[in-house]
Amino acid sequence: MNAPTPIKFGTDGWRGVIAREFTFANVARVGVGLAQFLMSKERKAMDVYHRWGMEYHGPERGVVIGYDTRFLSREFAIHIGRVLQDHHIPVLISNETLPTPALSYAIIQHKAAAGVMITASHNPPEYNGVKMKMDYGGPATPQATQLIEKFLPESADEPHSSEKELNFVDFQKAYLERIRELVDVKLLRSAPLFVFADTMYGAGRATLPEILEELGIRHSLVRGGDNPRFGGKNPEPIAKNLGPLRAVIASEKIRKKSRDLVIGVVIDGDADRLGAMDERGQVIDSHRCFALILKHLLSKGWTGKVVKSFTLSDMVDKICVKHKIEIDEVPVGFKFTCEKMIREDVLMGGEESGGFGIKNHIPERDGILMALLLLEIVAKAGKAPSYIVEEMMQDIGYHYYDRRDLHLESRLEIIERVKRKSPKQITGFAVQKIELLDGVKLRFPHGWLLMRASGTEPLLRLYCEMDMPEKVKIILDEAERFAKGEMELWV
Repeated sequence: MNAPTPIKFGTDGWRGVIAREFTFANVARVGVGLAQFLMSKERKAMDVYHRWGMEYHGPERGVVIGYDTRFLSREFAIHIGRVLQDHHIPVLISNETLPTPALSYAIIQHKAAAGVMITASHNPPEYNGVKMKMDYGGPATPQATQLIEKFLPESADEPHSSEKELNFVDFQKAYLERIRELVDVKLLRSAPLFVFADTMYGAGRATLPEILEELGIRHSLVRGGDNPRFGGKNPEPIAKNLGPLRAVIASEKIRKKSRDLVIGVVIDGDADRLGAMDERGQVIDSHRCFALILKHLLSKGWTGKVVKSFTLSDMVDKICVKHKIEIDEVPVGFKFTCEKMIREDVLMGGEESGGFGIKNHIPERDGILMALLLLEIVAKAGKAPSYIVEEMMQDIGYHYYDRRDLHLESRLEIIERVKRKSPKQITGFAVQKIELLDGVKLRFPHGWLLMRASGTEPLLRLYCEMDMPEKVKIILDEAERFAKGEMELWV
């Protein structure tokens, strides 16, 4: 008999290749593990209830389930729903593909015990996955996922409940109502905006255009059709995947014709991450997006501390120092930011991936809400996005960033080597400090290099931020050569 597939929850859920690790049998195992967890004494005793004072919703409150546009996502959602109903846990399933933040908001709306989102987020199309959400409307804590793993059986029976016994619900309507409450509707409706909305064939392909239409914002939808393979590109809103959006914005016909404030906004496969592009087709990376939105919230009089991931820009630190705001740094994975948001007064939290969350909402990343806040920024300034970014850079200093993902089985060994014998310099840039919160970060006088193993894919990620783009490339080139074994350890 074959050994059961190991199921481990990484930085953002469990993911696997469809029909290899991610099978109906293994999804059923996850369903059983979740059911046992929800009914367990260990869950009721978790820190989130015992020490942090959150309201406990028992298993009788049920589970809400959503799914994205990937191959068989709806079928996997129905399958895990049937398993949960076999364990006498009520289930509500979305009646259509749904953004992850809408699923998280549905937990709050229905006061559910938990939420399940069938998605592999930004991963390649051959993957699918399960994101676990808890009754506070955000990612499961490490404590919760460890307990779910503990309750996973080696196998699970085929569910007895039928699809006809499941309840299918419209979760999107309430979510859109909530979003409208959080943005300046009057400002957005009156501004001369033209938005290129790139939904990357993902779960936000109907949601984002719908709210833009309701707000009367002129827009054009990019990659909004039905394409489970995402047009051959990972549905991750980073520069290398944004060719279709760049081509549309950079079109001379569009640029000459439009006198509006043009901006491109991008959301990832399950719509919890944000990317953007200015009127010239230049990427506004996640670091600039976070900084712009943070400054915008502060200008509106919002208060609270800031939580940033280990991979996010030093621009955030500079803004916090300038405004005398407390800042916390956490490992990669929004679940660590979420812990802070449900315990403390957090104004904004986020990570390099483009996943940001704000107060007065859910402790969750929300790419659609963040896209609308970017539109608010442009509408309020009445200037092209490129000018807004330039003004911010002049105010807090110039920062340039890039990331490289290397498929290396030896990724953990590489990081340990650097930890054991860290370099004193890289291509002439002196290493002033070494930080080990998540991977290895080498700090230079005007920036940093981070080497970190992905928690969801077999990748070694190299992140670099410096004060000049040429420096970023030089350092990443050197780091890549080292990681691939083309040179000895730095000295």
